Amino acid sequence: MEPLMFSVSGVRGVVGEVLTPEVLSKFAAAYGTFVKSGRVVVGTDSRLSREMCRHSVFAGLISLGCEVIDVGIVPTPTIQLMIERLKAAGGIAITASHNPANWNALKFFTREGVFLNSRQFSGLLDIYRQEKIKRTSWDNLLNKVREDSSSISTHIGIILNYLDVELIRRKRFRVALDCVNGAGSVITPIFLRKLGCRVMSINRQVNEPFPHTPEPLPGNLSGLSSLVKQKRADIGFAQDPDADRLAIISENGVPLGEEYSVALAVQFVLGKKKGTVVVNLSTSRMIDDIARKFKSRVVRTKIGEINVVEGMKRHRAIIGGEGNGGVIDPRAHYGRDSLAGMGLILQYLAESGERISTLAESIPRYYLVKRKIGCPEDKKKKVLETMERKFAGEKLDRRDGIKVIRESSWVHIRLSGTEPVIRVFAEARTAKEAKGIVNSILKKIKEITTG
Repeated sequence: MEPLMFSVSGVRGVVGEVLTPEVLSKFAAAYGTFVKSGRVVVGTDSRLSREMCRHSVFAGLISLGCEVIDVGIVPTPTIQLMIERLKAAGGIAITASHNPANWNALKFFTREGVFLNSRQFSGLLDIYRQEKIKRTSWDNLLNKVREDSSSISTHIGIILNYLDVELIRRKRFRVALDCVNGAGSVITPIFLRKLGCRVMSINRQVNEPFPHTPEPLPGNLSGLSSLVKQKRADIGFAQDPDADRLAIISENGVPLGEEYSVALAVQFVLGKKKGTVVVNLSTSRMIDDIARKFKSRVVRTKIGEINVVEGMKRHRAIIGGEGNGGVIDPRAHYGRDSLAGMGLILQYLAESGERISTLAESIPRYYLVKRKIGCPEDKKKKVLETMERKFAGEKLDRRDGIKVIRESSWVHIRLSGTEPVIRVFAEARTAKEAKGIVNSILKKIKEITTG
């Protein structure tokens, strides 16, 4: 049985095993205590467990006297935007993002619509574990849930407000779309049609299971690649279940890899205005090369959206994100947003007059290999200590696991906050070198965990 996973990305677990109605309701009540029984925005992705999770969360919040604003099945960034728009005390997204369909999770946000940072999340966990929940009286439980149907139009309107909509509309782009039957299924076609795009889509049924492994990695996007080629689309877009991540398929039907979503967005934004870029430690060096070309600065943070967001605010970054396809455009909101990423990419295509494959080829090429390996909880510390000794004498960044930084390559070894695994990412100038680095690390970890 997989344990509950705790991180700044919230609490995650397998539904019915460790993520039960009792756990969900108690966490929601703890969060209600954390926000002092204020107004809370709640939305979900499309997982089949959403109704059980949703009503458990409602019960926990109402028991604290919270006013609950139900925005329904919407992307995580939509929930974040609505927290600000509705002047709520906070919000909860019921979504396990890229995790398999039998998982679900609660993501917790502040009144600014950003994730709780590590200090705030520790405070929430303390309330949960120490039974510091403060229930309200029976006569304060009536009419505490109301629906809000304005979230989709609000989200779309905010992004359209800063794009050159007329320019994009004149191009009449043919866009292929894979929403993985997730939360982007409703909002994304509406958004794209507002931009004058001709949309051809697959996997837009929110009441159906995920049609493939939900993470938008190249190996999971064969259906979208085929659709791009069949319909002669200008570009293909793929989302994860809560639509905060974006992957791109070229007009040739070739997946660019999720790292290119942020890289292309950064190249477009810096081409118009110099400024600081903030990304996490595992994001491709493409970002550094692009920033150097435009005489701009790159700041790197620990993994986790809130770490990037706090870095962006601190350094007044004009663009940022995470290399897993998470574009953060502060003009929309301080959060990963696949729609904001699509808007930037479409405007880049419109202004440049180039094909998406040509724009991707203009960025210096690296090969980034991402792997993960299961690791018993009691062996994790030993793995990291062994790796630190192995790479002693090399340039190390210890802020989030261990990142070994070399002149033409790097490798990052860290404990996942969303799955019970150790992640190993390596990037180099050739695929052979990157794969070799990762395979040697995985072999060593297996020796440690089985020895």
